[in-house]
Amino acid sequence: MTDSAQEPQSRRVDTRGAVDLSALAPSPAQAAPQGAGAPPAGSSADSWAVAVQPQQLQQVVELSSQAPVIVLIFGADAASATMKTTLEDLVDAQQGRILLAEIDASAHPELAQSADQVPVATAFIGGRPVGEFDSSVPSEQLGQLVTQMVQMATQNGMTQKLPPQSTRAAQGAEGSEAPAEPELPPLHQEAQDALEAGDYAKAAAAYERAIKEKPDDEDAKIGLAQVKLLRRTAGVDIAQTRQLGADQPDDVQAQIAVADVDILGGHVEDGLSRLVRFIQTHFGEDREAARAHLVELYSIVGDSDPRVSSSRKQLARALF
Repeated sequence: MTDSAQEPQSRRVDTRGAVDLSALAPSPAQAAPQGAGAPPAGSSADSWAVAVQPQQLQQVVELSSQAPVIVLIFGADAASATMKTTLEDLVDAQQGRILLAEIDASAHPELAQSADQVPVATAFIGGRPVGEFDSSVPSEQLGQLVTQMVQMATQNGMTQKLPPQSTRAAQGAEGSEAPAEPELPPLHQEAQDALEAGDYAKAAAAYERAIKEKPDDEDAKIGLAQVKLLRRTAGVDIAQTRQLGADQPDDVQAQIAVADVDILGGHVEDGLSRLVRFIQTHFGEDREAARAHLVELYSIVGDSDPRVSSSRKQLARALF
C-alpha cells in the first residue's frame, strides 16, 4: 500500500447517503446471531469492524473516499490479537465516523509473506494512504491516530456516520456497554465544532488558546497545523498550483504550495520529497522557509508514519 494507489473509480452510496458496505461481510465471530440463539439486549454492541478478503481491498480503498478506513492485516500471534482488539475498541468508540477493515493473514499465507510484518495497519482517506503503523505503536498513540483520522476526514467534508457493520460481545460485567467515545478537552471540542462548520479562523483560535494554556499540548499543535493547511489550500486551483510549481522551481512559496496540495491529497511522499529536494539545492532564507514548512508537514502526517521517518533522514543528509 503506497501513495501510488489509484484514485477511486466509483463511489457506491446507499439510499441514505451512507457508504454501501453490503458486499463486505462481517467475520463469523462478529456477525450478529440470528434465531433462538440471539443474545439478550445489552449482551452485544454495535461494531464498525468488518472482515474483508484481499480481493476486496480496492473496494475498501474506494470507500475511503466517503469515510476514513483503517485496513488491518493481522495474524494469529498475541501482538495481532492485542492490536486488533485495541483498534476495534477505538473505532467503535467513534460510533460510525470510521471503519476498520480486517484481513486475516493466517488465512492468506501469500499476504503474510508480502507484508513486511504482521500486524500492520494502513489508514486511508480519500482513496489514498495517509499513514501506516504496527504493534510497536502504544495504545494511547493509536487512540490519537484514530482521532486525527476522524478530524482529517471532517476537515475534508466527510461528516456522515456509517451504520453498524457487525456486533461484538459486550466486555466486562453483564450489561456493560461499549466504550464511550473519548471526550475532547473543551477548546479541542470548540475547534472541532468550528471545523465542522467550516470556520477555520475560529478553529485556529481555539487551538491557539489551548496551546497558550498548555504549551506541551501536542494534539493542539497538530490540530493547529492541520487547520493552517486547510486555510492555505481552501479554494486553491490544484492544476494551476502544480503548473506554477513546475514553471518556478526556484520559488520557495511555489514549491510549498505544491507540497501542501500533495499532503492534502494524500501524496505524502511526493510532498515531503519536493521540499527536501528544494533544500538540497537552495540556501539562505528560502532554504530555512522550506525546512520550517517541512517540519510542520511532519507534524500533520505524524511522527509514527514511516514516510516521515524516511524524509527526516533525507532532510538530515540535505542539511549536513
